[in-house]
Order: sequence, then structure tokens, then C-alpha cells
Amino acid sequence: MANVADTKLYDILGVPPGASENELKKAYRKLAKEYHPDKNPNAGDKFKEISFAYEVLSNPEKRELYDRYGEQGLREGSGGGGGMDDIFSHIFGGGLFGFMGNQSRSRNGRRRGEDMMHPLKVSLEDLYNGKTTKLQLSKNVLCSACNGQGGKSGAVQKCSACRGRGVRIMIRQLAPGMVQQMQSVCSDCNGEGEVINEKDRCKKCEGKKVIKEVKILEVHVDKGMKHGQRITFTGEADQAPGVEPGDIVLLLQEKEHEVFQRDGNDLHMTYKIGLVEALCGFQFTFKHLDARQIMVKYPPGKVIEPGCVRVVRGEGMPQYRNPFEKGDLYIKFDVQFPENNWINPEKLSELEDLLPSRPEVPNVIGDPEEVELQEFDSTRGSGGGQRREAYNDSSDEESSSHHGPGVQCAHQ
Repeated sequence: MANVADTKLYDILGVPPGASENELKKAYRKLAKEYHPDKNPNAGDKFKEISFAYEVLSNPEKRELYDRYGEQGLREGSGGGGGMDDIFSHIFGGGLFGFMGNQSRSRNGRRRGEDMMHPLKVSLEDLYNGKTTKLQLSKNVLCSACNGQGGKSGAVQKCSACRGRGVRIMIRQLAPGMVQQMQSVCSDCNGEGEVINEKDRCKKCEGKKVIKEVKILEVHVDKGMKHGQRITFTGEADQAPGVEPGDIVLLLQEKEHEVFQRDGNDLHMTYKIGLVEALCGFQFTFKHLDARQIMVKYPPGKVIEPGCVRVVRGEGMPQYRNPFEKGDLYIKFDVQFPENNWINPEKLSELEDLLPSRPEVPNVIGDPEEVELQEFDSTRGSGGGQRREAYNDSSDEESSSHHGPGVQCAHQ
């Protein structure tokens, strides 16, 4: 068998060069089931690649041409008819294996340019209220002086050295029955596929066919839009001769807010209250994302537990394209307890009379060992060695003060 000049079609089917007809058929059936458009609607291009690879490799004559001369052999052997140019461009000249970047074909068959992606940072206020802003960017447009031709009418000629491909393909015979395919950028046209006489070049674009232009886009951020959502300006990307312009795509990036956190259409916030407020009721106001002052009231007699969450219906984010419907606002309460020794010890009994009664102390059986609760410093860690050290220290205290061993307690 001849030395294989190109393995791309074999790679598509996942079989080694020299695979048998049975192996090709088995690989094709497996991949066709997985990527058939009826089962996988987003895999249309992949299914075309698989079908094309199988069509070539299952045909002895086409396979021989491909094995010997690679892509070039197929092009010259097929004459490029019957829609072959499109699939060749996808597999060999663009798409997964080409050199044209993120290009594809539009519905009318024209080659489509790359999309231009730009991040757009927005505040939570912008997403709540909606916003219109202007974005300035630079892009390529067809030269108006030469209508994107690069020079006078008829001045642009297809490069004869590479036949307009922009690359030269050379096939070198290594030994009888063994060939090697080499590809390089055409030096005559610098990979452009066309040549223009210097004196006939367009003075405005210098034969480049496009010029830079500043474009101002008016961007509408609608109420309720989310982080990661895209705003698309169809056909506003770079222009090029014979290419349908791609899109400008703005990717929303939500900036962190100092008060609110968003979860879908809901908002979350944390609010600190004192112990007296948690036990005796409270009211407070805060500024919402649309600058409204919202007053929150909680009646006396209803207790707020530390870390509990309460909800305000209808004060969350507006729904996208249905802004009169809003999510909810969830408020988590952080109850701040007073400092140590905040009250005169003589007043503690009065306070205790006002609070719910203590639980009854259970009867103690035997002779219990009394321990002492101490402050816990989380920065010092809680390793076994430190615990033993604390125990030893408290034991030393016990010998002089007749108290039991100290125990550290981490407050949850």
C-alpha cells in the first residue's frame, strides 16, 4: 500500500489508515447514529464530515487518490463539482482543520466571517432598571474607493502560482509507491490568492480592499437581563470581499453589588439587627435598585432568630421581557448579641424575670466533674497538641484553685 499523504478523513471516522471495508462501515454506522440530525440537531456539520469521509474511503478509486496525494488528489480527481467545493472548504480549508479561524457558511452558501465577541460590564442597577448605552469599536469595512476590489477594475488577478488558493501544495516522491505532501504559503501572493500590480493598487486602502472604521453601536440592556446573556448585532462584524460579515456579540458581565446578590429573578440581602430588635420588633429602611426607599416593619412579639430568612414578595428582579412581574426579596437576619458584662449584675435577675423560664435542671447522679468554658481563638487552630496543652494548663490551675480541668468550646 502507498504511504498515506493525509489522514484527516481517517481521523474523522476514528479508524487507522489501511482500515478494512468492514472496519470503515462499522465506524460509519456508529458515528452516523450518534450525529444524525434527527437525533442530534446541532451536529449537522459533523454528520456531513462523517458522510463525506465514508463516501471517499469506501470508494476504491477515491481512496487510492486520497491515500497517494491527499486533498490535492481528490480535488483534481473530482474536478470540484457536485458541491465538492463546499465540503472541501469545510474540512480542508476551514472549520475544524483549516486555517480560516471561526468561519462558516451562511444559508446562501457564501463564506461567513468571524463573529466579534466583546464583554460588556453592567451593574445590578442596570439589569434592574434597563439601560441604553453607546459602544465605540473599530472594524474593517470594504473600501469605498475601490468597492473592495483593491485596485482598478481588472487590476486584481488570480495568482497563477497557487491558482488562487493562497497556498502551494507540493508532492514529493520519497520512494517507489511512497509520496509526501507538503503545504506552504504562496510567496507570490503572500497567501492572499490574488495579485495586484503596484501601480494599479487603490490609493486609499493600498490594495488591502478594506479600511478601518469606527462604529458606534447603541446598546439596549433590557430589564431583567442576566449575567452571561448575549446581545447580538447581526452582520456588524468585520467586512471582507466575498464574505458575509459575522455578528458583533456583546456578553453581559454583571458586576458584584455591595448589598444584593441575585439568584435568577430573586434577590438576597443580609441585614444586622440587635437583640432587642429581634425580641421586641423593629423597622428599618433601605434603598432599592431603582432608588426607592423601602421600609420593612416587623411587629413586637414576633421573634427573629439568628440566621433566619424572611421574604418580601414582589421586590426581586423584573422578569426579562415581562418586567411587570418580579421575583422576591429574601432578607437574612444577622442578630448581634451584646458584649460581655453589658448590664449591671444586679439587673440580671430582673431581666431573667422578663425572659422565658429556664429549663429545669435535671437531677445529677453521682459526683460530676465540673469544667470551665473558655474563649476559643480560631486563628490558633484546634490541633490535638493545643488541646492537650490547654488541658495541662487548666490542670495546673486546678492544683492551685481547686477547679476542674478547662475545656475549650467553639461557638457555632
